[in-house]
Amino acid sequence: MSAAPRTLVITPTYNERENLAPFADAVLAALPHAHLLIVDDASPDGTGALAEALARREPRLRVLHRPAKAGLGRAYLAGFRQALAAGYARVIQMDADFSHDPKELPCLLAAADEADLVLGSRYSAGGVRVLNWPLRRLFLSYGAGLYVRLLTRLPVMDPTGGYKCFRREVLQAILSGPIAAEGYAFQIETTYHAWRKGFRITELPIVFADRAAGVSKMSLAIAWEAVFLVLRLAFRHR
Repeated sequence: MSAAPRTLVITPTYNERENLAPFADAVLAALPHAHLLIVDDASPDGTGALAEALARREPRLRVLHRPAKAGLGRAYLAGFRQALAAGYARVIQMDADFSHDPKELPCLLAAADEADLVLGSRYSAGGVRVLNWPLRRLFLSYGAGLYVRLLTRLPVMDPTGGYKCFRREVLQAILSGPIAAEGYAFQIETTYHAWRKGFRITELPIVFADRAAGVSKMSLAIAWEAVFLVLRLAFRHR
């Protein structure tokens, strides 16, 4: 039997101290041969210091500190570059607030044997798998995905999701060009570029649960960035 591909899970954090320790334990238990990289944007609540303390006890946990809060997209790009430099073959991205269930990690990784990019999808396979969201937020999320599909023709049901597994080759191709998005639009942009470059994309149904602790980082500015990014992507390739 061949060895499991070297896998890195990347999680950006900003004020996630309440979630970090149980999250790290759950991720490392779900993937016993993987490593976890916490990318902290100078969280004022001490998330970065806690991550360092956890890393001193756990050799599979790494920490990347950034000097200030500069957006989800920039944090992931920093993590992706570190993953490529370290030679990881599979890179998984996920949130630290347990909205992405660590128990789904083995399935996400296994699906990457047959696809270049695996998307953990809240809306694929004919159903909605979102827990504890108000209807307004659910409609906005599903509507955003519909907006992306109509304008860009990106053939995925959940283009705004952030639970993904990349093969190394996909990240190398994506990072060879510019990435404009700083916020959650980064999720759309990376999937779109992977599709445009001809990589195989598959969606794996997941259950998405609203966070139980901490505060969402979504804002009106982040939402508008996504609106205009999709317009730029759509008209650039027509």
